[in-house]
Amino acid sequence: MTDADTGSTPDGADRLEIYADYVCPFCYLGTRSLAQYREDRDQPLVVEWHPFDLRRGKRNPDGSIDHDVADGKDDQYYEQARRNVHRLQDEYGVEMAQEIATDVDSFNAQVASWYVKTEYPDQWAAFDEAIYTALWQDGRDIGDVDVLAELAADVDLPTDEIRDAVADDDRRAALEERFAKASQRGITGVPTFVSDGHVARGAVPPEHIARLVEGER
Repeated sequence: MTDADTGSTPDGADRLEIYADYVCPFCYLGTRSLAQYREDRDQPLVVEWHPFDLRRGKRNPDGSIDHDVADGKDDQYYEQARRNVHRLQDEYGVEMAQEIATDVDSFNAQVASWYVKTEYPDQWAAFDEAIYTALWQDGRDIGDVDVLAELAADVDLPTDEIRDAVADDDRRAALEERFAKASQRGITGVPTFVSDGHVARGAVPPEHIARLVEGER
C-alpha cells in the first residue's frame, strides 16, 4: 500500500489518474498491470481514481439494463473483446471467473466506492480491490447492495452507511455529475490513464505505465 492509498499526498510524488468502471474487464486487467508496475517502484505513487459509467444511456427507469439500446457493440465486438481479455490474462498472469459482464451494472458499486473514497480514504483501496475481486474473481453481482455490504464488512467498513449511501439520491446525482465531468474532459472509454497531461488508453502493460508516469514517452 502506498501513501496515495492512505489518503496522504507525499510532496513531489509522481501522480497518476485512472478513469475506470468496475464492469469493464479491461479496467480490471489495467489495475493488475498498474499493481505490477507499483510493485517495481521504489518511490510513492499518488493514484487518483475517477469513476466512469459504461452503462450510461442504457438503463431503464427501474434501473435494469436495456440491451436493445444501440451502442455499436455487436456479437463480433464481444467476441474480439473476449479474445483480447484472454490475451491479456496470459500476458499479466491473471485468472478470471468471466471475460465479459454485460448483465452487471456497477452504478451502486461506484456510489459505494465514491462514498468510501470521500469518507474513509484510508480504507478505499481495500474496498476498491474487494469490488474488483468480487466480480472478476468470484463472479458476484456487484450491483447487489447486499453484496456491497458484505464486501464493506470484510474491510471493516460500516455496512449501514454503505447501504444508506447507495440509496441516497443526492449521492447518486453527485456521481452522475462526476461521470459528466469525465466526458467533458474527453474521456470516451476506460481504462484511461492520465499523468502530467499525457494519456494512455486501455489495459496497457506495466512498462507503458512506467513511461507515462516517469516521463520516458
